[in-house]
Amino acid sequence: MPAAQAESLLEDLGAAGIPHPGGTLLAHLRRVRSRLAAWNARPALQLAGLCHAFYGTDGFPVALLPLDRRGELVEAIGAEAESIVHFYAACDRAATYPALAEHGSEVRDRFTGRCHTPDLRLRRDFAEITAANELDLADHDPAFREQYGADLFALFSRFRPLLSEPAWKDCLTLDFTGQSRHIRISDTSSG
Repeated sequence: MPAAQAESLLEDLGAAGIPHPGGTLLAHLRRVRSRLAAWNARPALQLAGLCHAFYGTDGFPVALLPLDRRGELVEAIGAEAESIVHFYAACDRAATYPALAEHGSEVRDRFTGRCHTPDLRLRRDFAEITAANELDLADHDPAFREQYGADLFALFSRFRPLLSEPAWKDCLTLDFTGQSRHIRISDTSSG
């Protein structure tokens, strides 16, 4: 079972001992996977959510595995899920976020410095993991939510064409000021 193998690898590599908002990195990764499951994400995307920090990210530099050991993660979760994890980890967010939802937009790889144009499915996967990840941080770190909440909502709104309906609805439920959001989906949906 790939999820059990991924969890075992996460534990072996010390994810349960790495501090992260809401407890540990392992707890955060489990919550991201659970959120994706609640959104009815396909199994490979759920596994990628569980493993999204294996190579570090543009926002979280701690890497559990170096890139030259990608085969270990492929063996644990499969090639499709690992390719999503690698894409997520490699994304240069400052260069990519502004135009990710635009057809034909380029993504800059922070490991190589090269740009490429991912297909729509991979851009959707990236947007879903990003939303699940950032919503979890906002749920468990009030200071993060207060400082970055408005920017996150702007990001989610830009990503709206890429997000599934369940993900978008979840983005709308989190109030970044401590109050419940009462926004009708039709008021903010762009498609």
